[in-house]
Amino acid sequence: MSADLTVIYYTANTISDYFAANINKQLLKAIGDLPLISVSKKPIDFGHNICVGDTPRSHLNTYRQALTGAKAAKTKYLAFVEDDTLYSPEHFNHRSSPGKFAYNFGVWSIFTWSKPPLFSHKAGGRRAMLNLICERDLFVEAMEERFAKHPVDDNINLSLWAEPSKYERQLGVTVREHEIFFTNPPNLVFIHETALAFGNLGKRKKLGEFRAVEIPYWGRAEDIIKMYK
Repeated sequence: MSADLTVIYYTANTISDYFAANINKQLLKAIGDLPLISVSKKPIDFGHNICVGDTPRSHLNTYRQALTGAKAAKTKYLAFVEDDTLYSPEHFNHRSSPGKFAYNFGVWSIFTWSKPPLFSHKAGGRRAMLNLICERDLFVEAMEERFAKHPVDDNINLSLWAEPSKYERQLGVTVREHEIFFTNPPNLVFIHETALAFGNLGKRKKLGEFRAVEIPYWGRAEDIIKMYK
């Protein structure tokens, strides 16, 4: 890995210390010597920490935290990571094409309430911030344009405020291009009750079409779930 990429970790500090410690341990293993910036609501000892204070937990403030981390970075590329995802080292070897947001579709999920524990993957994949790699300047420019165009939170249609390269025409901002890539081994995201998005579907959220009890590199789902509880 070259030092042309900074890892931007953002958290609302709502997960348990036990879960956070397990996530962070794997992240440090995966990124090696890459620079790490953490943006949190409470001070944490993790990379270069920027504490934004006890701001309300919200969809928009998640993007504000990501933007804060991006603006503090000094490298050409950024990788955005979240506090409930296990990352493979291969993820951080990828670099996006010029002017494009790159999303890793090599992602499996583990639902913390599923019995027995299973890994699952949805066909088609989706663009998610937790798997985004892009140029620093591109991200800063795109996010600052959004917030300038929509300065009042209460007037924003949150269903349109999605990952860069989504719904930009509807938001009235510059339309950006994206690309997808896959890594093997994949990243693993925990679907859990303390996630911000849990309130959308709750435990009605369905597992993906592809399911496994074991994945190379990560091992068995019944062992991985122990990182959460």
